Amino acid sequence: MVILLLVCSGVFHLAGLYRPRRISTIPKEFSEIIKALTISILIFVFLTYFFKEYRYSRLTILYFWILSIFWVGLSRVFSRNLLKALRRREYNLRYVLIIGEGELGQRLFDSFDTHAELGLKAVGFLSDAEERVGQVTNGLRVIGTFEGLHEVLRQQKIDQVYIALPFHQHEKIRHILSSLKNELVDIKVVSDLYDFIRLGGGVDDLDGLPIINIQDTPLHGWGKIAKKVLDIVLASAGILVFSPLMFLIGAGIKMTSHGPVFYKQKRMGLDGEIFEMLKFRSMVADAEKETGPVWARSDDPRRTSIGKILRKTSLDELPQLFNVLIGEMSLVGPRAERPELIDQFKHMIPKYMLRHKIKTGLTGWAQVNGWRGNTSLEKRIEHDLYYIENWSISFDLRILFLTVFRGLVNRHAY
Repeated sequence: MVILLLVCSGVFHLAGLYRPRRISTIPKEFSEIIKALTISILIFVFLTYFFKEYRYSRLTILYFWILSIFWVGLSRVFSRNLLKALRRREYNLRYVLIIGEGELGQRLFDSFDTHAELGLKAVGFLSDAEERVGQVTNGLRVIGTFEGLHEVLRQQKIDQVYIALPFHQHEKIRHILSSLKNELVDIKVVSDLYDFIRLGGGVDDLDGLPIINIQDTPLHGWGKIAKKVLDIVLASAGILVFSPLMFLIGAGIKMTSHGPVFYKQKRMGLDGEIFEMLKFRSMVADAEKETGPVWARSDDPRRTSIGKILRKTSLDELPQLFNVLIGEMSLVGPRAERPELIDQFKHMIPKYMLRHKIKTGLTGWAQVNGWRGNTSLEKRIEHDLYYIENWSISFDLRILFLTVFRGLVNRHAY
């Protein structure tokens, strides 16, 4: 036990689990606890095996690992809640000076004010304009200027300085940081660059040089492999299970209208690649010869008799299982759109093209929430981006489950 405690202490220290965590969230801390305890126990298993003095059963180690995660996590939650209660009563506070009274500084103050449990109490703003001193901005007083920073630090009890200036004022930020080099306060910079950070964004470190990722591929590593395996397994199973139904649908299309059984349509997929998406033909042959690429409408005269049923029940989408199997699509993801329509939408809707940072899907988060067909594009994109930013295998399985109850029949499917 002594050895294990020493190992855990060392790993927890290296993982940063002993540093102050006023702003860090519980889920993030819990994730780090799981990683640290897993590494600690693996090291412990290696040491017991190496010295061959005594070996615990695998079940004992598994129980210890689960119980350690539970009790360490619970103790952290208890400690956090105790500290939050104390900070709400104005104990264990850190006094903060905000440099910059613009939108960024005001948002920062609002966050401190809203989350009193953080124990971060703003004492005032610093402004670049002398005439602003003494005025109140958004409920907080301007107590000095940038040039009078040292005077303010001497007069006020300040623990932390937050530089909340927009990125285009980087020369002022550089000057302020240079003037603070001999001050014994914690210094933090809040950048409006984070307004531009999108999918997979964050901060990396390269030899001490912080690199901000504005946009990155959200799926990588084991997550990408797991999603691919899920697609292949379930698409293969789906083709086997639904093959009799697909045969009957194909025969019905042939008997009720002239033209091919399948309809191939160019769609845009991952990273803007164009592929041919398969569907059962639900409209008359050459339906868009006169109109060009348009969305279907509720009273669309181009639909065949069987096509109305297929589109209403989403059975016309079944052949896309083959698109999934060959890797052009995924079971779950943003719905693929036509290149001609994308050329219009990308200029109308901010962040529209970000939905192509992941494979398009046979079903998706927007679809199970009712945003399909001729509905709000903005809402659809909002749901697509939420899905990409919060992707997990469990999220995919949840969407597939909901598709059975919400995604197949929809009043906007026509």
